[in-house]
Amino acid sequence: MAENELLSERVAGGILPRVLTTFDMVAIFVAIVLFITNAAVIQSAGPAAFAWWIIAFALFLVPCAIVTGQLGAMFPGEGSIYLWTTKAFGPFWGFFAGFCAWWPGVLVMVATGTLTISFLGYVFPGVGGLPVQAQGGLVVVILVLAAVLAVLRFRLTQNVVNVVFLAYGLAILLMFAAGIAHLVKGNPAATNPWDFAAWSPSAEHGINFANWSFFGLAVLALLGVEVPLNMGVEIRQERAVTRYLLWGSLAVMVAYLVATWGVMVSVPAGEAAGITAVAQAVGIGLADWAGKLVALLLAAMFFIVTVVYNYSFARLIFVSGLDRRLPKAVSHVNAQKVPDVAVWIQTVLAGVFTVVAFVLAPLAATNPADAQTQVYNVLQAAVTVIWCLSIVVLFVDVLIILRRYRDQFEARRLASPAVFWVASIVGALASLVGVVATLSGSWTPLISNDAGSVTVFGAEIAYGTWFWLVGGIALASLVVGALLYLVGLGTSRST
Repeated sequence: MAENELLSERVAGGILPRVLTTFDMVAIFVAIVLFITNAAVIQSAGPAAFAWWIIAFALFLVPCAIVTGQLGAMFPGEGSIYLWTTKAFGPFWGFFAGFCAWWPGVLVMVATGTLTISFLGYVFPGVGGLPVQAQGGLVVVILVLAAVLAVLRFRLTQNVVNVVFLAYGLAILLMFAAGIAHLVKGNPAATNPWDFAAWSPSAEHGINFANWSFFGLAVLALLGVEVPLNMGVEIRQERAVTRYLLWGSLAVMVAYLVATWGVMVSVPAGEAAGITAVAQAVGIGLADWAGKLVALLLAAMFFIVTVVYNYSFARLIFVSGLDRRLPKAVSHVNAQKVPDVAVWIQTVLAGVFTVVAFVLAPLAATNPADAQTQVYNVLQAAVTVIWCLSIVVLFVDVLIILRRYRDQFEARRLASPAVFWVASIVGALASLVGVVATLSGSWTPLISNDAGSVTVFGAEIAYGTWFWLVGGIALASLVVGALLYLVGLGTSRST
């Protein structure tokens, strides 16, 4: 074995088939990164939302793509950040960074299941009116069905993903078309998207440090650039690594901008920030049936996103099993050459958190719906903090690797080292803003965060119950990650 070469680098390529094309990788990238509901959530920024999007694209998405492209070109193995951090810092930090990248994927599957139900509820009000516990049961059903699809032959599963990806694109185009149709009919824009005065630092939501939380929101909407390379050995051609980053990033940027515009033009400001506003915009601008069609397409897409998250993040614990950081059983593959045990482990964990958030917490509370909302939002915010921290590690990795593996860098160099230094510094700072924004701003009015605040460069950073709950769970999760490494190491030695 070559120096610093992991066992997973040698054997994963012989276990898993090379099936992924550039188009497949773009579809996976969009499924991971593009949560189009964020085009509605950011409406509270008014016309300045476009400025915040552009700044986040420049300071976070592009740096992520640059760094990921170079690391993927140098070390295109399975496991992305797990592999790269091991190369940079050794086995413990590699596992720890992999855990920080993997843990959010488990709980995001709960979120995608919930979004699936939300859009089904838009079309079928009876679904949205179900008790909290019944909705939790539906989320569990969605998780199980997604796992079943994720463990089929990978080429078959990916073909399904690609078809729904194209439908997703159609739905987003209809959001933009709805805005145009709304104006062509002679209606005034619900909110004027061309009000560039709203970008002014002196405006209510303008570009200044006091409104930094909007930048944090945009950063959180762009997480996951490196995730498709969890399946690095399953890519057919090396050039797909850089191509998916280019075309995927462009698709995400265009989609967020046109969907934000369509909602802003069509939906009244008081309703625009609801997650189903992206479907409501089509219903207002085109026709009610078109809005419901888009809602069904989005329900299908978020179900498929659950599938993509499951099989993508399963590769992280699969390679940990190969390298004996976790028990060997985790690296099992089925007859279709898919890491099935890893998929089902994630499904069970996501199901447990669904039961906690939708069943157990509501049973113990006076107001079940409020309790479910509180638990759900706190858990999602905590894993968002962890995910942002893993991205900071990604930006540090590239700087260490460029110095430690100079020959490999020169052989597959994509840009000057200065480019990676700038991208890493800017991207890491943007990631930290995402962490602080999540800790500072409560995602639900049911949990206060008003015990106090500090001001940094004009940005007010609040703390209170929300801060301590989210921060505490994030910290506890990091401790669990470290303990898992020690347990896995002990298991490996005994084996």
